[in-house]
Amino acid sequence: MPAKPKQPDYVLPLLPLRGMLVFPHMVTSLEVGRSRSLLAVEAAMLRDKRYLILAAQRDAQKEEPETEDIYPYGALVEVKQLLRLPEERVRVLVAGICRVRITNYNSTQPYYEVAAVKVKEPVSESAEVRALVRTTANEFNAYLKLTKKSVAEAGAPVHEITDPGILADVIAAQLNITLEERQKLLEVAAPAERLEAIYAILLRETDLLELERRIQERVRKQMEKAQREYYLREQIKAIQKELGEADDRTAEIEEYKRKLLAGKLPKEAHDKVLHELDRLERMPPMAAEAVVIRNYLDWLLSVPWQKRTKERHDIKLAEQVLNADHYGLETVKERILEFLAVRQLVKRLPGPILCLVGPPGVGKTSLARSIATAMGRRFYRFSLGGVRDEAEIRGHRRTYIGAMPGKLIQAMCTVGVRNPVILLDEVDKMSADFRGDPASALLEVLDTEQNSRFGDHYLEVTYDMSDVLFITTANVLSAIPRPLRDRMEVIQIPGYTEDEKVEIVKRHLLPKQIEQHGLDPEQLVIRDRLLRTIIGSYTREAGVRQIERALAAICRKAAREIVSNQKEQVKLTQRMLQKYLGKPRYHHAAAENRDRVGVATGLAYTDVGGEILEIEVTVVPGRGRLLLTGKLGEVMRESAQAAFSFVRSRAEDLGIDSDFNEKHDIHVHVPEGAIPKDGPSAGITIAVALASALSKRPVLSNWAMTGEITLRGRVLAIGGVKEKVLAAHRAGVSHIILPQENERDMEDIPVNVRRQLEFTFADHVDKVLDMVLGPKIDEDMEKATAQDPEPQLLETDVSPSPEWSTSNPPNPAQ
Repeated sequence: MPAKPKQPDYVLPLLPLRGMLVFPHMVTSLEVGRSRSLLAVEAAMLRDKRYLILAAQRDAQKEEPETEDIYPYGALVEVKQLLRLPEERVRVLVAGICRVRITNYNSTQPYYEVAAVKVKEPVSESAEVRALVRTTANEFNAYLKLTKKSVAEAGAPVHEITDPGILADVIAAQLNITLEERQKLLEVAAPAERLEAIYAILLRETDLLELERRIQERVRKQMEKAQREYYLREQIKAIQKELGEADDRTAEIEEYKRKLLAGKLPKEAHDKVLHELDRLERMPPMAAEAVVIRNYLDWLLSVPWQKRTKERHDIKLAEQVLNADHYGLETVKERILEFLAVRQLVKRLPGPILCLVGPPGVGKTSLARSIATAMGRRFYRFSLGGVRDEAEIRGHRRTYIGAMPGKLIQAMCTVGVRNPVILLDEVDKMSADFRGDPASALLEVLDTEQNSRFGDHYLEVTYDMSDVLFITTANVLSAIPRPLRDRMEVIQIPGYTEDEKVEIVKRHLLPKQIEQHGLDPEQLVIRDRLLRTIIGSYTREAGVRQIERALAAICRKAAREIVSNQKEQVKLTQRMLQKYLGKPRYHHAAAENRDRVGVATGLAYTDVGGEILEIEVTVVPGRGRLLLTGKLGEVMRESAQAAFSFVRSRAEDLGIDSDFNEKHDIHVHVPEGAIPKDGPSAGITIAVALASALSKRPVLSNWAMTGEITLRGRVLAIGGVKEKVLAAHRAGVSHIILPQENERDMEDIPVNVRRQLEFTFADHVDKVLDMVLGPKIDEDMEKATAQDPEPQLLETDVSPSPEWSTSNPPNPAQ
């Protein structure tokens, strides 16, 4: 017959323990907080004998252990006392009774209930066991002396315990060992074997404690030596003072104290300096920490806490300075003059946070310097391009070798006043990596509500930067994180028009280059017509850097002519211009000179200004495919799809066959196919070209247009109106169609340009089609028109990138 399974000795609630276990004959308190554990304690309290089984978890981090996560050996305990604590926690006092082995988990909900059997311990009273008891007890007393614990702190006096099992459990409960070692001792049933394991642990721990004692003794002696040296050194100081001899150390401390009094530091910084000076006085001169403290005090005392420059409040003088240094840029000048006016009325006004956004070369950096000059403030600039370490802004903590303050505190120390103009250049070119995000560190600096208590990691005290006028520059606004952008007052600086460039050359660039090349103003004569040729045919940019380089080349050539040929004056001509600068490298596209079917003139906005762009549409036999070529971006492709769907919806009104999409392919091409183009503002131009090609009605050649369209034909607003209109004017266009919502942008267009153009504002494509489509022509006339030669353009080496947005920089044509 099969053997009957052994009946359990106990069926009791189980309380899993984290990071500890309880031995038999051990009395301890436990704090219980987990829901299942609380229910287990409550269940034990309801029984006649308030017994629990305690077993340790294998992983103390696990909040809800499974059955396999709990050791099979534990202890049977009796709950002696229960105290309820806040936040649904209880503290229980338990006393260990005996070892048990868990044989089965009867249930796991709502608490663990297990079946367990008592682990029987063999009885041995041999002389060897008695000797082992005595030896272990003596070694444990030695262990207690090294740990400086009293016998009372350790629990029961071990020399009175004669039972080997009880002695082993009492000592094991007092040892500073890992949970795994404790569990192994708990699972050993034989008292003699358990005592031998404990004796081995005691020998190991005693050796470690003895080694720790020797180390502590050696350190204590070293400290006593240092204290003795300090006492003797203080006596030497006293003797030197009586003799009237001051050592370098004393002179150094006195110098720091003199700077502290002169600096008028705020209380927080003043107390910090005194604390560090006290540390420095008590420290040996050659100590490594002394060097760190000296550097820290030097930085802390060199920061301008109170000193400021006297501002210039004369608005007329400030306006003269700004106008003398820069042509145009009226919006920025107006904002600075407004700030100066308010500053006269309100003495305590936080400086504005200005963000100048515009293409390269338009004068953002030089404008910031002129603002400082106009206000009578000191100026400091540092570039944020490529900065990827947050410590560059906030500084390093003093615990690091070579630590120093951040760039902002360094800037304040350099200018020496607390109200400078600080230019944060290229704020859109920061990046982040594992060292932090400098853009996030700037959030506090560029917030007028927070920068009065700017915290630098190195200084460890707050610094008031509210008097600083911060100016940031960027090329692309979208590259600036939105929280940082929200803290700044953004001022857009568009590219210069051709007329503005001519004025800048005549007022600033040409006189500057003539002076730098050692020429007199009358030795080089350049007429306005040639200046426009240089600007339009040899440069292609929104700013004036390329123009300045071209002028420098002309001045060098002229200087050589004057020196070599003994000329008194060089008058630049068209032929000399080609000799000096080579053949023209750029051209401005001209508008169509006759009405054509399937060709519409659009307006593009690039990083270097505006351009006109022809949209060509051809209808060929096919199966209704829409082909898009010319390196178009995703947005522009979707705009072409919307235009095509709109034209299909108006097929009947335009006199187009309703089944044209089943018999023909439509090919839309934007010339200069090597240059990427994108943006939605070509929608209206594509729709007109599609309607013209499908209805055989020519597009009026002297009309140009721009605008985004919807599937229902609505015309939506676009950007870059000023640049686009100037491009149309330059190309000879007489009529321009703009979205109705862009009528507000007409104020930005120069008056002389507005007088020479006719503007039509449309809110729907139907209105545009009625205006720009001529009468239908027959096929023979259409073929004759298509074979007419294209209008000739100026000779060119490189063509600009006529994109429909500024998201991508222009690339040279292949």
